[in-house]
Amino acid sequence: MAAPAISMPSSSSKTESYVDNKRKEDIRQANIVAARAVADAVRTSLGPKGMDKMISTANGEVIITNDGATILNKMEVLQPAAKMLVELSKSQDAAAGDGTTTVVVIAGALLKQCLSLLSSGIHPTVISDSLHKAANKAIDVLTAMAVPVELSDRESLIKSASTSLNSKVVSQYSTLLAPMAVDAVLSVVDPAKPDLVDLRDIKIVKKLGGTVDDTELVKGLVFDKKVSHAAGGPTRVENAKIAVIQFQISPPKTDIEQSIVVSDYTQMDRILKEERNYILSMIKKIRATGCNVLLIQKSILRDAVTDLSLHYLAKAKILVVKDVERDDIEFVTNTLNCLPIANIEHFRAEKLGHADLVEEVSLGDGKIVKITGIKDMGRTTNVLVRGSNQLVLDEAERSLHDALCVVRCLVSKRFLIAGGGAPEIELSRQLGSWAKVLHGMEGYCVKSFAEALEVIPYTLAENAGLNPIVIVTELRNRHAQGEVNAGINVRKGQITNILEENVVQPLLVSTSAITLATECVRMILKIDDIVTVR
Repeated sequence: MAAPAISMPSSSSKTESYVDNKRKEDIRQANIVAARAVADAVRTSLGPKGMDKMISTANGEVIITNDGATILNKMEVLQPAAKMLVELSKSQDAAAGDGTTTVVVIAGALLKQCLSLLSSGIHPTVISDSLHKAANKAIDVLTAMAVPVELSDRESLIKSASTSLNSKVVSQYSTLLAPMAVDAVLSVVDPAKPDLVDLRDIKIVKKLGGTVDDTELVKGLVFDKKVSHAAGGPTRVENAKIAVIQFQISPPKTDIEQSIVVSDYTQMDRILKEERNYILSMIKKIRATGCNVLLIQKSILRDAVTDLSLHYLAKAKILVVKDVERDDIEFVTNTLNCLPIANIEHFRAEKLGHADLVEEVSLGDGKIVKITGIKDMGRTTNVLVRGSNQLVLDEAERSLHDALCVVRCLVSKRFLIAGGGAPEIELSRQLGSWAKVLHGMEGYCVKSFAEALEVIPYTLAENAGLNPIVIVTELRNRHAQGEVNAGINVRKGQITNILEENVVQPLLVSTSAITLATECVRMILKIDDIVTVR
């Protein structure tokens, strides 16, 4: 039996050929479902009453946190589109430092709306362009809502830092950590560049023992190590002259891997004598400059100091702190306002830093070295964080980092807006009204964008154990009556003027979250195929 002939349309044919779009739709749907799964995973940790996640890593480490960026960073996400949401939280962390959970939750809600728009037959490009327009309009609305703030208004800065800390595991310590974060950031602001704050100028040192209450801001330097006093050297030096050295005070090694065989005792004695003379001459040069404190960079080539050199340094009454990390050298030299010394031949008195006191202090089970009263100190500061166990200590550090980022946001963009879901509901209301003016598909897409933003107040209410439908409906009603700053007060379980309750956040956190979430969703929408290259 002959096979039926199939007529293929020629390339010159004017008729349209059938193209199967099923695969493209399936890929889009798979991407959106995977990305939404990631958003749903962190959604329960949003807000002051959000839950915490316990993360157990492969090497047995346990982390308890509700910081969105940390949770997503530790999750092993394999699907490429879902990985984009992990990168999204990292971007928010870099841009604003806070709102890492918010940005992922908004992106998840937008993707849910996009799925229903796609199933209605709207083209992805139309949706993408409409989202871009809606995001720009949202930024304008947020900016109009914002309240300007001055850096001299310390109270407002503390309120913002407190709001950021209220959703953390260590929220009960917000009255201590918030003013500390504000003071730390303001102390490193350079008057020449008032809009820029480099958080690398604030060093957080963690020390186990005590409670978070014992956390302190140290005007000077703190090293989480003890003084090297194996030979009975000093542990406290007043009127210190400090040198940061990058060379080793130990016998030199050969440049290439080789062994030297010594067959005679006299030769051995001669080698030991040369070693002693070599170390002694170095210490004499150091002592001649008046230096009495040495900070020695960690060495990977050979021992930074030997027992013999420690003995001679102790005799010379020089306090030694060894194994200073390579990455910390820049921070240490900036703080001490001195220069690192790479060679003994360059050891000069003018390269030294000066401080009133260098001492070893016992803390908990261990010891730390404190340098205080630094002359001509650089614009840096140290925060010594304490905690009763490693989990609390790590979370206190993460929370303090978020608070520092919030204050940094206010330094770079000096505007505050209300928290508690107030800006999102106001955006939803104003964008909903704007959508009615727009024509065709565009208005439909903007309306969906407006609805997606309601996920933040809805989730805040849900996580606080309130009835989300009742709360969000009441919130909409209050905003429709012109109460722009009405938000969810999760402590009282009702809607109040959230500005009066001191629940505020930097404008930059919200604008960054909306912009980044929209960008990420637009990118996922534009993907219509996944090509795997082996």
